[in-house]
Order: sequence, then structure tokens, then C-alpha cells
Amino acid sequence: MAALRAFEATARHLSFTRAATELNLTQTAVTHQIKNLETALAIRLFDRAPGSITLTEAGKTYLSSVRAALVEIAAAGSRLSRYQDDEVLNLQCLGTFAIKRLLPRLYDFRARFPNITLRIQTMQHFAPDVRLDFDVAIWHGAGDWQGVRADRLTRDEIFPVCSPALLEREGPLHEPQDLARHTVIRTSSSIVPDEWPFWLEAADLRDFSFGPQISCDLLITSLQAAIDGLGVILGRSTIVDQDLSAGRLIEPFNLRLASPMGYFLVSPSRSIHLAKVEAFRTWLLAQE
Repeated sequence: MAALRAFEATARHLSFTRAATELNLTQTAVTHQIKNLETALAIRLFDRAPGSITLTEAGKTYLSSVRAALVEIAAAGSRLSRYQDDEVLNLQCLGTFAIKRLLPRLYDFRARFPNITLRIQTMQHFAPDVRLDFDVAIWHGAGDWQGVRADRLTRDEIFPVCSPALLEREGPLHEPQDLARHTVIRTSSSIVPDEWPFWLEAADLRDFSFGPQISCDLLITSLQAAIDGLGVILGRSTIVDQDLSAGRLIEPFNLRLASPMGYFLVSPSRSIHLAKVEAFRTWLLAQE
């Protein structure tokens, strides 16, 4: 590690002297570190000339990997120190759930636990083998992930919703077949799957083809598009209940389908016994 740091600093400054000053070492010590690294790699990293040095092509290639590795190691150390901080809760959350369900309630949590500082990271992408770089998270799925404790927060129903203005402008929706006359908004996301096919099957429209469509990459974008009257979205009860109550959205059909998916509070195995995690878990499960 000492040799890699010496190499990165020397490559950045193109000076053994300035690298030594940054690392609080002697110039001789830095020079020896670089020579030892070149010997271990059996390749020359710098071209040396009187009064100057330059990176070789091999050195330039090696530098990009070394720099990325040093940044990741430093970040890993920072993450570990945060995990040991009882007053900082690192929370990863899906954006739509955060906006519609979590943020409006967080004032109560902060009032109950003023000593806990929240660090909220909004998820943009998701894969089941994602690095568990958080204390707690809110994910969407079947809850069958490995290496975590998953507490179900919701049991959602899915059903079409739209803006009242859409029906006034483009005509009513009396039967599910009428969807062919309206723009349908679909979400193409790795985080929340498109469940339109399941609802269409429940409506006995297995071979149904939509008319015009709008595709969005995030659920929150699809939802706002529906509120703004751009089309019909397949709503999820957890997410659209407030907009239905406020009249921003309406439910044209009396057909809801229980979704096999749901929102879960997820805790990595290493964090489930932390007091800050248990405090948040107890509070959030009482809210849902």
C-alpha cells in the first residue's frame, strides 16, 4: 500500500519531491518505494530524465487501476467508520416510496430520536447482488433476498388510475377495453417491474393490445405524468392512495389485483443488532 500511494502521488505531481512532501516522507524513501514497485511488477513505470520524470505507457495504464483501487479502499474505510457511529443511520430508499410514504412521516422519527442523524441515499438502480452499503434500506420485490433481514411493509393492490382532466379531455373509461382509446403510461425500471400484464389477465384481456403509450424509466416520473393528465398508469395502492384522496387521481374501474410484490424494510445481517437500526425498524413497522 505504501508503494501504491507513493506511485499515485508521484504520477499526479510528476515529481518525487512534491510526492514526498505530500506523503510526509523523504525523497529517497519515495524513490525506493517506486523502484521496489517496478521491481515487483518487472516493468518500468516512469521515464527518468535530468530534472523531470514522465509516465510510461504502462505507467499510465497502471495508474488508472491504482487510483480507482485507492479511492475504493478509502471509501470502504469511511463506510466502516460510519457503521460504527451510533448516531448516523445510513438509509437507502426507493425514490417513489421515499417521496410518497417515508419523507412525510420522518418528522416523527426525528422528533423521537433527535440524536440519530439520517443519511438518505435514493436508489436509481437495483440488483439483488448489490453491495449492502447501508444500515437499513427500503426495497421492492418478493422479499427473498439473501444475506438480509426483510420485513414486509406493504401488501399492495394494483389498478389503473388517471387524472380527472384526462377523462374530461379524451372521454370516459367505462370498461377495461376502453383503455385502447387512451394513452397508457408504463414504467420500464429494473427496480419496480411493470405489472400491467397481470392486471390485464385479471380483467380477462389476455390478448389485449394498448394504443398509444408513454414509457418512463422511473415510477415517480410515470406517476407525475398521470397526475398531469398524460395518460393512464397502473397504480400501486401504497403509492397512489394520497393522490386518490386528494382528487389528483381517480380510479376508473372497480377492479383491483393483489400484487405478489411489496415494499420491504431490509437490514444487512451485520447491522440487525445495532440500536439505531432497531429503533428505525420498530418505528417504521408501527407506521405501516
